Amino acid sequence: MTAIPLQPPRRIVELTIDDEAVRVPEGDTVLDACRGAGKHIPTLCRGDTLTPKNACRVCVVEVEGGRTLAPACSRRAEAGMTVRTDTERARNSRKVVLELLASSVDLSTTPRAGEWIREYGAEPGRFGAEAARVDEQPKVDNDLYVRDYDKCTLCYKCVDACGEQWQNTFAIAVAGRGFDARISTEHDAPLTDSACVYCGNCIEVCPTGALSFKSEFDMRAAGTWDEAAQTETTTVCAYCGVGCNLTLHVQDNEIVKVTSPHDNPVTHGNLCIKGRFGFQHVQTRD
Repeated sequence: MTAIPLQPPRRIVELTIDDEAVRVPEGDTVLDACRGAGKHIPTLCRGDTLTPKNACRVCVVEVEGGRTLAPACSRRAEAGMTVRTDTERARNSRKVVLELLASSVDLSTTPRAGEWIREYGAEPGRFGAEAARVDEQPKVDNDLYVRDYDKCTLCYKCVDACGEQWQNTFAIAVAGRGFDARISTEHDAPLTDSACVYCGNCIEVCPTGALSFKSEFDMRAAGTWDEAAQTETTTVCAYCGVGCNLTLHVQDNEIVKVTSPHDNPVTHGNLCIKGRFGFQHVQTRD
């Protein structure tokens, strides 16, 4: 077993969040500090295994002395910094961002989106029936996972997971500009003709359900998907000797999808095609 090298200790910095003194290790973000202090900050694009892209802007906070609102997910905590998380300016910004997102894409499978819309009094319908929407049909071009870009908020997490931050396959990227921007394969080719290796790591990081297991997509369409009735069991993948951890999501005695713990030092949430999708032999009843 390879020993994990010891890291040098990090200095502790102290900042003030909503009039409360908070101490965090140097290098932590404002979002880390807020969560450590029990402050709830909404975020869509933040991934615990990825470098922040500052795409959704739902996590903005007010930093004393700052001209603009700061994205808490990427702004580093600094000694002596004074942060306010619930000012009228921050709340109004979150409200408008949620309105713009919910008026243009389907947030029905985005965890907590409905809760945040109610919390901030967002009114997506105020832009009227003529407001531009993505309105894309799901792309079902393989048996493993579905791309439903009508739910995509362009958080770039799938691009980063497929690219230099993890998989280095570079099968997908952002195509188009402005409202026509989309996540796409090269030349918008079917996934089966692309460089995709079907690791499913893009599904792992997708925060809105725009990318999902084919099994989950089919069950949602049939009205049988029920996360409350599912159990989760973490085990070790048996395909090779790497030791990747798998979390099996089981409903009605059937595996419906597979994820991987993000805090696992081997996988960090990532898997290969066999670990992510090769579970059918487990439940063959013949």
